[in-house]
Amino acid sequence: MTEKNGDLMEKIVSLCKRRGFIYPSSEIYGGMSGFWDYGHYGNELLDNIKKLWWRNFVSSREDIYGIRTSIVMNPQVWEASGHATTFDDPMEDGQRFNVMFKTSVGAGEEATTSYLRPETAQGMFVNFKNTIDSFHPKLPFGIAQIGKAFRNEISPRDFIFRSREFEQMELEYFVREKDWEKYFQEWLEKMREFGKEIGITQIVELDVPPEDRAHYSKRTIDFEFDYPFGRKELWGLAYRTDYDLRAHSARSGTDLEYFDEETGDRLTPHVIEPSLGVDRTVLAVLASAYTEDELGGEKRVYLKLNKNIAPVRAAVFPLLKNKPELVSKAREVYLMLKKEFGNIEFDDNGNIGKRYRRQDEIGTPHCITIDFDTLTDDMVTIRDRDTGEQERVRIDDLKEKLQ
Repeated sequence: MTEKNGDLMEKIVSLCKRRGFIYPSSEIYGGMSGFWDYGHYGNELLDNIKKLWWRNFVSSREDIYGIRTSIVMNPQVWEASGHATTFDDPMEDGQRFNVMFKTSVGAGEEATTSYLRPETAQGMFVNFKNTIDSFHPKLPFGIAQIGKAFRNEISPRDFIFRSREFEQMELEYFVREKDWEKYFQEWLEKMREFGKEIGITQIVELDVPPEDRAHYSKRTIDFEFDYPFGRKELWGLAYRTDYDLRAHSARSGTDLEYFDEETGDRLTPHVIEPSLGVDRTVLAVLASAYTEDELGGEKRVYLKLNKNIAPVRAAVFPLLKNKPELVSKAREVYLMLKKEFGNIEFDDNGNIGKRYRRQDEIGTPHCITIDFDTLTDDMVTIRDRDTGEQERVRIDDLKEKLQ
């Protein structure tokens, strides 16, 4: 890591702590390595990214079924998938260490050893038959979920990039084997579009060579990002073949074939898997958005976040907090916009300059000031985060302006 990039990482971590994005978990007790808590603004950013992914990849489509599966499953799931025997990392002494977290289910002699899931994918594969029986989908179709996963990393590091508790946005798309390349390309384009929509433009795609791919994969593309600590994997797109469904069918004794009612064919579908780590996405968004410049002769820091994921879409200020008529009008505008957009903030703490700087640091695209002229002309001053430029806008036009 260069000194410059190391400094950038420190600045991002500091901003996250100071402005309520991300804190060390259980910090008053010294924290715990590999675990992090999201503060108010971090949670809003995280939630906005997840909502956007869900809308783009799931709810806007007719062929995707969203589910939410349990974190603890029957341990045979992990034996069938191979995780129980092969999901390990090397330690310094050369021994292999399985990174799944063990847990005990039940009490006494009847207790069963199971695991906290290390990925969300298997929960979707074991619900393949349930989804078919409930919804009778036609191929191709997908199953998607967003959820927590856990890996007992030997060396968690680089802030939220490699942690022991993290969140995934994953989708298993079931296709006929002959069609896999077509749909692989479609999901590749979909992931590219999503990156642009959330403001991650500097993505490098790596076609993973056979010797480096997972054993179940016939093609994998790693989406890599230049984090301050180096180029690392951000997302993945894998062609998993029919490995998982066949493995679970063999282990469970349950028929996981797909019956085509139109042709009478029975087949085991192949799978295309777009897999996105939520926390790594948040970090890439923050690294992409972090900007230092000079405005009005003063240095400033701001997050150049896209408005569709910014924790606060707009902040509303009264020019002076000790003037009841300004505060009342500002509250009126704030509540109107709050009802429309949700993530609108009211801020009357400190002078206008300090409020601007505070909102810049959390990435708020627009600040709206109610002054004495507003009381007579129903117009407000709206300030652009990136340029600092200000313009007068009618209150009735604010909703359209913020869309």
